[in-house]
Amino acid sequence: MARSIAFIAIASICCLSLVRLASCSDFIVTGRVYCDTCRAGFETNLTTYISGVPLKIECEDREGDHPKVVIDGVTDETGTYQIPVAGEHEDDICEVMVTESPMADCNELSPNRNRARVLLAKNSGMPSRLRYANSIGFLKKEPLPECGPLLQELLAE
Repeated sequence: MARSIAFIAIASICCLSLVRLASCSDFIVTGRVYCDTCRAGFETNLTTYISGVPLKIECEDREGDHPKVVIDGVTDETGTYQIPVAGEHEDDICEVMVTESPMADCNELSPNRNRARVLLAKNSGMPSRLRYANSIGFLKKEPLPECGPLLQELLAE
């Protein structure tokens, strides 16, 4: 009985936290940051996700003559981030970006995977305020030994 009451109390607190987060923002941008352990340029079965990565969302007017909106965030222990964004950004170009990795052996930004553009407009045809960004990757200095057979297997398919 005590366990049930404790569970209900914890679940209620979590729900209230999510409601408060959602009510303070118009959008929640979510995504992941990974270490490309095979230097393949995409996520594989050997990919690991990086916790503690500082990142930011930058929104700039399409004309480039208005100041940028910058919102900071950080990845959790699963390499996932959720960043609340207030306001309508229909006329802005918004991107999630990282600049550094806390992993010394996986800190080279992956070309074409170092940022992710997100649409933060209410009139976009998406009913949810949740916006999913493509994964952002860093390259491991040396590929794992298991990568050769994995990539050969992927090429054969």
